Amino acid sequence: QVQLVESGGGLVQAGGSLRLSCAVSERTFRNWRMGWFRQAPGKEREFVAAINWSGAVAYYADSVKGRSTISRDNAKNTVYLQMNSLKPEDTAVYYCAADQTGLGAPEVGRKYDYWGQGTQVTVSS
Repeated sequence: QVQLVESGGGLVQAGGSLRLSCAVSERTFRNWRMGWFRQAPGKEREFVAAINWSGAVAYYADSVKGRSTISRDNAKNTVYLQMNSLKPEDTAVYYCAADQTGLGAPEVGRKYDYWGQGTQVTVSS
């Protein structure tokens, strides 16, 4: 059974930084597109960032572009999300997701086959 385990969330002041990690149990991870999504209380889940299988292509939501960097280490079966200049509106549960095919729009959540349990990010003003 494929497992995705997020870590690195926490409480941070506005303007601070966090680095989220997502460890994947499956070796074929290296062939998958990986994404980060978030869901704030009372809001729908939204796309944050995605990265293709090699790490050469990254996609970002406008809300985080310029402040966040997605990366991956295929040798460690891990994907990262570095978030800088955090804002209170970044507060949400952040989910890691895996797309086995890597085809189509990366921001579409239903394209992803596996999801982690989420890690809470809280940004205080």
